[in-house]
Amino acid sequence: MAGSSAGNDALIARVQELLTLTGAGDASAANLLCDRHDPGALAYRMIADDLSILDLSYGELRARSEQFARGLRAQGIEPGDRVAALMGKSWQYLVALLGIWRLGAVYVPLFTAFAPAAIAFRLRESGTRLVICDAAQQPKLAPGEDMPADAPWRVVTTGPDLASAIAYDALMSGDATPMPAAVTGGDAPIIHIFTSGTTGKPKGVVVPLRALASFQAYGEFGLGLEPGDLYWCGADPGWAYGLYFGILASLSTGTPSLLLHGGFTPETTLAVLAGQGVTNFAAAPTVYRALRTSGVAVPPGLELRKASSAGEPLTPEVNEWATTALGIPILDHYGQTEAGMLINNHHHPLLRQPIKPGSMGHVMPGWSAAVLDEHQDEPVGPGVVGRVAMDLHHSPLAWFERYEGDPAKSAEKFAGAGRWYITGDTGWIDEEGYFHFSARDDDVIIMAGYRIGPFDVESVIAAHPAVAECAVIATPDEVRGEVIEAFVVLRDGAAGSDALGEEVKVWVKTRYAAHAYPRRVHFVDELPKTPSGKIQRVELRERRRREIAATPARGGR
Repeated sequence: MAGSSAGNDALIARVQELLTLTGAGDASAANLLCDRHDPGALAYRMIADDLSILDLSYGELRARSEQFARGLRAQGIEPGDRVAALMGKSWQYLVALLGIWRLGAVYVPLFTAFAPAAIAFRLRESGTRLVICDAAQQPKLAPGEDMPADAPWRVVTTGPDLASAIAYDALMSGDATPMPAAVTGGDAPIIHIFTSGTTGKPKGVVVPLRALASFQAYGEFGLGLEPGDLYWCGADPGWAYGLYFGILASLSTGTPSLLLHGGFTPETTLAVLAGQGVTNFAAAPTVYRALRTSGVAVPPGLELRKASSAGEPLTPEVNEWATTALGIPILDHYGQTEAGMLINNHHHPLLRQPIKPGSMGHVMPGWSAAVLDEHQDEPVGPGVVGRVAMDLHHSPLAWFERYEGDPAKSAEKFAGAGRWYITGDTGWIDEEGYFHFSARDDDVIIMAGYRIGPFDVESVIAAHPAVAECAVIATPDEVRGEVIEAFVVLRDGAAGSDALGEEVKVWVKTRYAAHAYPRRVHFVDELPKTPSGKIQRVELRERRRREIAATPARGGR
């Protein structure tokens, strides 16, 4: 940790202050995220597709979320109930979130690229009672092959189709009398999110209110949010980083922030950065890579003071570009859905240190990290690759306890009689205490900042009538970092072809998620397996990388 002893003591004291604030018995999510801030201060600036803007103050956010919370209560929603949102970035989305938390209910995030099967699984497993959706997303909730006709959840929509849904505006049409914010205490759940691994189904993670201490600490220490900033997190709030740090970190710190309604393009991103005077920007490496390779000129007058990256390792050539084109380096950060951010190249002046290319930095105050031996729960020395783990005996910001309904997977995350939280990643520490990422133990694919479980995609492909079995892996990609490729064994009588490959891609897009389809489909006679029958994805990855290295002209996207 950089800085003087007095500075370090101040950071430790700040961690304790945040823990006390969020863990108190009278803690309230709506108060911590909205009501304690100046009602006239800017909470969010919504930017439409045409770059027109709509500002939402904390006072407006409070009043509208009170109306929404009353509407939820009129629908029978109570504290602790699960309420999901399948929505794009808009003021309605923000109001819904605050309304859910104001009532003391629990938010279930749904990524808008998910297909009905992935949505239905999360709604069913979380016990969701009500889903809020945009008009564009509402068809995914209609009864069909993957969505039950007798669903136990009700639907609220911003769209005009009210045949089987409740109008969003109707929930907002009640009286405007103030509504006291639910006081739940720090252990009460506020989010029920799902994270995918390589085997089994997506795993449920319940986030307690006291986790806000960790999220706000990252906002202050990692992102370096401070008064006078205009913050923009480009990550989608349907996923952990975008929700934890695009929404919760900004609201907890009271930092004015942006939400861009439209999809990513280099032209729009640069226009917003320059036109809005963004000072603090966070995005996945794929955003920075796309800006670098787009050829679009960076407009003059950028006010960026800080840029951050998370979701996958940041490669050195991106930072070389950023230092010249953006005028500042991009600081790489590391974390997980189950913990928030853990190891960072911090922006906070007391923590900032020189960047080492390829390093994810130092452990964040409030956490203690080590690299453990591959076979024993003991730390290894500098330069030795092992399992990246967090020492829970010295990590007061830790909050994850288990995966909901999955004791076996929960047990895999802890070692050393509960002392160590096992991240599932491998890495090493150098002599100066910098952490370096090596690989993911669990084969999770990180594409454009999104974590994708191979099992999720394989399950969908395997349901295709022509497919006998399959495996998916990640291969390197210049812009996205990694892309998915599928190896497919066909049923007897089926023949591999370009047309069938395209059909498999569309199959995944429509039955799982638009972002998670395989960019290449390889038809093979068999898959490499262990004696016990487990598919050896590592062998497929190595084979494919050798092929790419041997034929670089054919190894692109």
